[in-house]
Amino acid sequence: MKHRIHIMGASGAGTSTLGQALASRLPHRHLDSDDYFWEHKYTKQRDTTERLSRIKYDLDQPEPWVLSGAVCGWGDGLRPYFDLVIFLWIPPELRLERLRAREYERYGTESLPGGSRYEDVQTFLEWASLYDTAGPEVRSRKLHESWMLELDCPVLRLEGDLPVVERVETVLGYLSCGKEG
Repeated sequence: MKHRIHIMGASGAGTSTLGQALASRLPHRHLDSDDYFWEHKYTKQRDTTERLSRIKYDLDQPEPWVLSGAVCGWGDGLRPYFDLVIFLWIPPELRLERLRAREYERYGTESLPGGSRYEDVQTFLEWASLYDTAGPEVRSRKLHESWMLELDCPVLRLEGDLPVVERVETVLGYLSCGKEG
């Protein structure tokens, strides 16, 4: 059994959702990189030294864990912690549709034109839309692909619009087939 699983992909690909779902089926606790990255969610980033100190503390605990979200760049030194990396990708149109809905759920009418969060939401969506086309200078597929080449553990790719249940079953099947060793 893999005890240290990292799930990564573009914003809106479902890394947190899969992490929570796997943690409910495995004897693993769920950790999310956003909880380390942000001092105040989505408004103020935590200092890199502090976020690394916090995440390493939790990753060093003896119980198994699933870490969702991106750590590329600020967490490059975390690669040796991982027994398995799961890479999620979904078509950009669907991903951006999910992100728009998530931002509306999070901020309501404040995310719409004229709302106090509208400009922030538009900036975020513009940034997120670059994932499949940008170079490695930003959080992009190119950056993630390059980052995964430096891993010493297996990478399980789950690409396409798969329901969470199917993703969970694929991972559990992978873990039970002896492919994890």
